[in-house]
Amino acid sequence: MWEFVIVLVFALLSSCSSRGCGDGFVENPIVTVKEGQLKGALATLVNGDQYYGFKGIPYAQPPVGDLRFRDPRPPKSWQGVRDATKHGPVCPQYDGGIQKFVEGSEDCLFLNVYTKSLTPKSKKAVMVFIHGGSFSQGSGNYELYSPDFLLQHDIVYVTLNYRLEALGFLCLDTPEVPGNAGIKDQAAALRWVHKNIAQFGGDPNKVTIFGESSGAGSVTYHMVSPMSKGLFRGVIAQSGTCIDDWSFNENARERAFRLGKLLGKDTKDTNELLQFLRQVKPLDLANVTYPTMTEEEKLRGLPVHFKPVVEKKFSNVESFINEEPISIILQRKISKVPIIVGYNSAEGIIMVNYQIGRLDINNKNPSYYIPRMIVKNISKDKEIEFGDRIKKFYIGNRDITKDDAQVIANMQTDIHFSYNAHRFSNWLAEFNENVYMYRFNYDTSLNIVKSIVGYPNLKGVCHADDLMYLFYTQLNKKLYDEQKQLRDIVFDVTKLWTDFAINGRPTTHNSRVNWTPYTKAGKEYLKLEEGASMGNYADRDRMEFWNELYKEAGLPYITN
Repeated sequence: MWEFVIVLVFALLSSCSSRGCGDGFVENPIVTVKEGQLKGALATLVNGDQYYGFKGIPYAQPPVGDLRFRDPRPPKSWQGVRDATKHGPVCPQYDGGIQKFVEGSEDCLFLNVYTKSLTPKSKKAVMVFIHGGSFSQGSGNYELYSPDFLLQHDIVYVTLNYRLEALGFLCLDTPEVPGNAGIKDQAAALRWVHKNIAQFGGDPNKVTIFGESSGAGSVTYHMVSPMSKGLFRGVIAQSGTCIDDWSFNENARERAFRLGKLLGKDTKDTNELLQFLRQVKPLDLANVTYPTMTEEEKLRGLPVHFKPVVEKKFSNVESFINEEPISIILQRKISKVPIIVGYNSAEGIIMVNYQIGRLDINNKNPSYYIPRMIVKNISKDKEIEFGDRIKKFYIGNRDITKDDAQVIANMQTDIHFSYNAHRFSNWLAEFNENVYMYRFNYDTSLNIVKSIVGYPNLKGVCHADDLMYLFYTQLNKKLYDEQKQLRDIVFDVTKLWTDFAINGRPTTHNSRVNWTPYTKAGKEYLKLEEGASMGNYADRDRMEFWNELYKEAGLPYITN
């Protein structure tokens, strides 16, 4: 009799290990996905809630050997139970934060799932985060993008790795290497999520993709790509869009040949170049952006050049995009899904030191402040005129100095982030009634990036400071743990994000402010700051200045 009871209890425990035993939790959960079984781990959020973590899940085949630079291939099945308690290797990269190469592995196409339920009937909203890092560094690992804040609101949370810099964005304009491998990795991860997320309690029809910086550029790229259509129902773009200068690649094939020459292969033969680049060490393909830049590129814009590109059409090759993003948007061929678009009030703080180092050049020739997309459309005389107008608008009739950090920050914010956030929102609002815009201006001790770059006393929120309000890391851990006011702000910010994922709008009846959609006439936006409120036309005077330049250059601009 006792043997029977023991066997029965053991069977019940085994059943719990695969599904979490209702509302209870087990130490070693096992989930079955399309490719096989995964063993996760039980963990605890910062607020004491328990959850399951499944890390290092392969969503595509390892892009190694002859698969280097190719589009991702579907993952293969495995036998037995795969350990999913540790992250997979990060993709090879140069980490600018620590100024070191990180070897990682080319076998790096892994994602991570965090959830409070393993019951398919739960049908929880899913949030898939795509990391930033100029398309050249970063990963989806826990250390920077932990689930602690977001999972308190009972969603399923996913992060991922994708190939970076040359390994991810080399383009030869050939069927074998058409470009966009890194962003196609992201699309492959979204397809995996669509097929498998129900096993983690998620609803494949309630997926919101969100990202910051180049991650924001990425999520808006997925809106214009037929490859990603139907894989998400909402988007949150923090500090970036697919129409920014820094998110769009031109002359990619020429860059590939400059890369070959840099590494020792000076050839004009595409096949010879490809075979050579497939043989070099992975880290030889990291930190190659600056040395492959032209002199013009070194003087204008941000040093981001291995990035998404308009692909040539080839038979039997699935393209990510075949037209420029602006053209796709203006033709209204973009996915019509609810979207939050926004920027930090002083993104450009992160660029102040870099710009101070270039003051002699830019004061003599302020035309280098002009975005590349404008320069392509105007004469040399007009370029000089525009440069003088930009300098005069921001500083008056004198040179910019190292003491003008706030001026530099404002200018860089407008050039690289805020104006295009407005432009993007303005175009979408013509046919999408669910566009929500924000300007992030919480100026608290959580604005750690601003302090790291040496300008803690400048007004506004630096690029990437908003991440400290979404993710629990070693950088903000002590502050969050010790200050209730900061915990309350974090709760409010993450609730807006998760409410949007759950309901398709960023407010509920419990919210403190009614966040109304952006319209062309009102240009409504949320002042995301202490005492949050709605406003009209964020940074209006500065946006109108840039709008006039884009208009005079014959480019699409903001309208009423």
